[in-house]
Amino acid sequence: MERKALFQRLERVAEQLRSIEARLGDPKVAADPAKLAELSRQHAALGRIARAYDAYKHTVADIEGHRAILGRKDEDPELVELAQEELAGLEEKRARQQQALKLLLVPPDPDDSRNTIVEIRAGTGGEEAALFAAEIFRMYARYAERKRWKITPMSRSETGLGGLKEIVFTVEGSDVFRQLRHESGVHRVQRVPRTEQSGRIHTSAVSVAVLPEAESVEIHVADKDLRVDTFRSSGPGGQSVNTMDSAIRITHLPTGIIVQCQDEKSQRRNKESALRHLRAKLYEMEQERLDAARSAERRSQIRSGDRSEKIRTYNFPQNRVTDHRIGLTLHDLPDILDGNLDELLNALITSDAEARLEAELASHTGDASTARDSQAR
Repeated sequence: MERKALFQRLERVAEQLRSIEARLGDPKVAADPAKLAELSRQHAALGRIARAYDAYKHTVADIEGHRAILGRKDEDPELVELAQEELAGLEEKRARQQQALKLLLVPPDPDDSRNTIVEIRAGTGGEEAALFAAEIFRMYARYAERKRWKITPMSRSETGLGGLKEIVFTVEGSDVFRQLRHESGVHRVQRVPRTEQSGRIHTSAVSVAVLPEAESVEIHVADKDLRVDTFRSSGPGGQSVNTMDSAIRITHLPTGIIVQCQDEKSQRRNKESALRHLRAKLYEMEQERLDAARSAERRSQIRSGDRSEKIRTYNFPQNRVTDHRIGLTLHDLPDILDGNLDELLNALITSDAEARLEAELASHTGDASTARDSQAR
């Protein structure tokens, strides 16, 4: 990212803030509650950026002052030593502030605050993949517990050894999709399975899909487009766990999408949950269509959410978790599987934000160059 483009953007924010402050002093704006509320919201958002920018400039001025002391030959030695000691801390502070400014400049994604539907499916690896799918579910459940989020299973298919062929569940809470959106993809595990007698390391895979939940007003599903089937809920090995046909399977005829819910005892509640799942899938399809229409340079690889992409490896012999998208390796696998995901997820969020901001700044720089060329002609 060009540093010049970043600070040009920050200067524009300062100009916008001054303009909004002038408009807020206009009696006509004060008499219009809707306009006043909108401008106040913009003022608050830009004000946070402007205050962070002022703090950054103050730190830069401190650094320049300390360097000036170091550059004077006749300066008091004790003062020079003190300036030298403080300079390293100021440089670190400037780097942190610049990073924070980058993140503040990234426009919020409207999906960030949505509740989320997560699908976990065992892939290659048979029973070992199913066992790891259960561990991945537990990892997210423990993380949700730490975040005070609510998890509600919608459907699951278990194996006799305690594994999961598939589980679908909702996650409700603050900024759920923002934190989990980068988990979509293939999670690979390398370890010696419980069933392996020779001690040979196997590689298995689990796929994860993270879907922002859509409101019914956003995605309208017509009854005529649905085929609704009822069936009896089943547990491990296929045995019936419910004597009534309360489980629901919904087929969306125009797209062929099939969803089901069996974790509620009520047929009505299972249908409501299945419809939530269906709306989320249809919303995801629409978002993918819109993403495909955007230029390639404006798409972040992290945000692609391609479920066929290998995104992460959990290597048990080396106590290692590697996220292949950002090249991050952490040697604390048990802690991560216990739901301590903040370091990993925050690194993905930061990398994504930087990529989005870089694309936006490049776009603005390109627009400015085009405008200058046009004026020259």
